[in-house]
Amino acid sequence: MTREYLKKATLNAASDATETHEIVKVILADIEAGGDATALEYAKKFDRYEGNVILTAQQIKEACALVPEKLKADIRFAHDNVKRFAQMQKATVCDVELEIVPGLIAGQKVIPVNAAGCYVPGGRYSHIASAIMTVTTASVAGCKHITACSPPRPDTGINPAIVYAAHISGAHKIMAMGGVQGVAAMTFGLFGLPPANILVGPGNQFVAEAKRILFGRVGIDMIAGPTDSLILADKNADAHIIATDLVSQAEHGYNSPVWLVTDDAALARRVIEMVPDLIADLPELNRQNAFAAWRDYAEVIVCADREGMAACSDDYAPEHLTVQAADLDWWLERLTCYGSLFLGEETTVSYGDKASGTNHVLPTSGAAGYTGGLSVHKYMKVVTWQRATREGSKGVAQATARISRLEGMEGHARAADVRLAKYFPGENFDLSADG
Repeated sequence: MTREYLKKATLNAASDATETHEIVKVILADIEAGGDATALEYAKKFDRYEGNVILTAQQIKEACALVPEKLKADIRFAHDNVKRFAQMQKATVCDVELEIVPGLIAGQKVIPVNAAGCYVPGGRYSHIASAIMTVTTASVAGCKHITACSPPRPDTGINPAIVYAAHISGAHKIMAMGGVQGVAAMTFGLFGLPPANILVGPGNQFVAEAKRILFGRVGIDMIAGPTDSLILADKNADAHIIATDLVSQAEHGYNSPVWLVTDDAALARRVIEMVPDLIADLPELNRQNAFAAWRDYAEVIVCADREGMAACSDDYAPEHLTVQAADLDWWLERLTCYGSLFLGEETTVSYGDKASGTNHVLPTSGAAGYTGGLSVHKYMKVVTWQRATREGSKGVAQATARISRLEGMEGHARAADVRLAKYFPGENFDLSADG
């Protein structure tokens, strides 16, 4: 299918390759060897903070008191929405059992992980919503211990709104430590914390690389890159709203791709004309990020029809996917690769990022082609079990013995043989590989 690029990206994620891996690997090794003291040294160096690492109940109370009541109400609103959605998700998976054959019963059991480490960014932007998204879902899942970790500001500590959000969402401990040292502290169980079984939450390239390196030793939500967003729009879409939405996501960072895919070249050109003025109207830091992201990473693509648009979107597998086009049900049925889908002008990625209830920790860099985002299920292990009567094991034992011998695994076969011999003495079974 033909695609006309009215704007083509000049950079991609590979353009930002650095020595991040080696830097992070050294820091992790240092902290694992040196423990609390080494983590504090890195915190002093990178966070420029020497206050209390694990917030006391009194510090949490004092921080919460600093949050304006209107903001508290907004945080509670967002928390309630995320909690309700997570509870709905949890209800979709449950303990079950089935009698496979007479006398052989197998089942699944859902067990939450013991300890979750939730990283909440607090550097360039204070991600209040990330505290809600990560801690709330862990709490609904039933994790016995949840640590919320966020970078402190020099001399002042964690943003009080982040403390409040983490606290009401169910964090058992709140840790004032950022970057690799914060991730390491949760993983290795420093400062009296239980070692984390899973690490979740967004962060900069150093946090993301730390999670990548530690994956396997602990679980992670996903390996994340820069946030990305794609809008599908037809000729009836509002160009101003599209341009505003693109800019709103470009402000995440200088390397955050935004894409517009449409079947109307005139609409595409209007959006391209509008974006620079909308960027220019942002505050300084936001403007710098959005300008660089639009200049270097943004693309505007014109396709022949909606099927071509949908195919293009699935190829990109965006983290956030917005549809501003007619026949929303068709798009919902057709689209297959995205982290979270926003159908219609009446919703926007910003809603999902902050308060609508769906989780904003989502797959980036095309990972939506094979995985979804953070959910209550990420904190839950679906394990299996089985039991059998002696009669119920009879057929399984015979099949196991013969398959095992065909594979050359004699030890496996004998584990079945001894049971047949014990449970059914005097019976003759042909347990050879060619039996």
